[in-house]
Amino acid sequence: MNKVNLQLRKIEPSDLAFLYQWENDATMWADSDTHNPLSRHDLHQYIENTTGDIYRDGQLRLIIEDSQLSTLNSQLSTNIVGCIDLFDFDARNRKAAIGMYIAPDARGKGVGKQAVQLLLDYAFNFLHLRMVYAIISVNNVACSRLYEQMDFLPSSPLRAWTLEGDAILWQKMNTN
Repeated sequence: MNKVNLQLRKIEPSDLAFLYQWENDATMWADSDTHNPLSRHDLHQYIENTTGDIYRDGQLRLIIEDSQLSTLNSQLSTNIVGCIDLFDFDARNRKAAIGMYIAPDARGKGVGKQAVQLLLDYAFNFLHLRMVYAIISVNNVACSRLYEQMDFLPSSPLRAWTLEGDAILWQKMNTN
């Protein structure tokens, strides 16, 4: 695994092209519960209206950058390697779901693991969440392996969760 030096940051207007490409990658829709393409206008409105405050927006989407890269994503020539979200935020019960998209050129290089760790540190130590969870298709072996390595526990099989099949609910509790 290569050493990566990641940072997470709030979405900026200049990220529109990346979000447009990633949100419209139909090969990922089954894993993200997406069911239709998004327009540039839709995404522009999202970027313009998101505050970056999970309490106000109910979710938090952050861009993943590798500061050591100059052109990892060869198609777009940038150091942006993906995005990571906390969503389905429940302030009362102090929990949220996690979701992530890693650009194809960045997969298998430790980006996902480091990004999840950075987000968990933020979620547990700053937001004081007590639980973060992910719902992962049983067909997404790489993602399940990642969450298992990150000490998430498989807690519930979700039978016929999507048209593609079963999923597993992975949970990580804050032990601080």
